Amino acid sequence: MKKFSLTLFLFTLIGMVAFAQNSKKDQKIIDDSAEAKAEFIEADPEMASLFSSSHGYIILPNVGKGGLGVGAASGNGVAYEGGAMIGFASMKQLSIGFQAGGQAYREVVFFENEEAFTRFKTGQIEMSAQVSAVAATAGVSADAEYVDGVMVFTIAKGGLMYEASVGGQQFKFRAK
Repeated sequence: MKKFSLTLFLFTLIGMVAFAQNSKKDQKIIDDSAEAKAEFIEADPEMASLFSSSHGYIILPNVGKGGLGVGAASGNGVAYEGGAMIGFASMKQLSIGFQAGGQAYREVVFFENEEAFTRFKTGQIEMSAQVSAVAATAGVSADAEYVDGVMVFTIAKGGLMYEASVGGQQFKFRAK
């Protein structure tokens, strides 16, 4: 009985530590996403209207990308619907073609309507060459248009990447 109690205690302790680490990681992603949103609005003040008028959006504050012939990118972020945080998003990307280097960037994906946002939440959003990201600079959001209910903006954080490749981004949603 003593061994069972000790084992149960250890498993409970391990679970509590893992939960605390996940909570800390999630809070860091939330904080970084708020900082990224401010940076997007600073780069293009007109983007504030997209944050308030879109049905939903995801902010991926730290995306890392690298490749040499075959490339990959990934990032984690926060999902918002109607301006309220509803969960977390992750993005994975694979690409093939001429590419060399690595870079870090921020990405925001706006969803025009409930249908497009539901496709994201159910894992049915996969973006490819048809939906291309626009570099966030002053006034660029005024002329941007939704493609299949989705609009994407990025801000480079650092690195250098040469690329002429084909690939797609795939998203996953996790409710909070």
